[in-house]
Amino acid sequence: MKGNNVHKVVFLLGSNRGDQEKNLQKAGDLIEKQLGRIIKASSIYETEPWGFESEDQFLNQALLIHSAADPKGILNIIQYIEQDMGRQRGLNFYTSRSIDIDIVFIDQLVINEPELSIPHPLMHLRKFVLVPLNEIIPAYIHPVKDMTIEQLLGHCEDDLEVKLWNKP
Repeated sequence: MKGNNVHKVVFLLGSNRGDQEKNLQKAGDLIEKQLGRIIKASSIYETEPWGFESEDQFLNQALLIHSAADPKGILNIIQYIEQDMGRQRGLNFYTSRSIDIDIVFIDQLVINEPELSIPHPLMHLRKFVLVPLNEIIPAYIHPVKDMTIEQLLGHCEDDLEVKLWNKP
């Protein structure tokens, strides 16, 4: 893939440690500075943890950016941003964190490699991903499921609460 192509990249940001809103803002700023211009940003949603127990709710936000970076470059940069913001990767995959940046889509690419799976393999099972995506790209067609985000949300059986976050 040529480095001069501009890709549409969709991220989901999440935070349930520290100043969560500030963490989302800082991650968005760093993504824009290091990867490309933010074209659309969803509202911020408050969500229950998925896959593990925690008293701390998550704040989640979806971003659509344009980037000239290739998929591995995008992955390397977001992992650097996470580490720079205090994310510690351990043995337990699902855990509380200051920031989590998931690549949900890159154009219509399908990548299945040990370190990178695009589209995100579990996104269609998670309302905390689908609700913010539905706000910014409802008609986007999932390249594997062949359904729009809106359709995926309508079929999602996840019953965890996802609510628009009201600033305290």
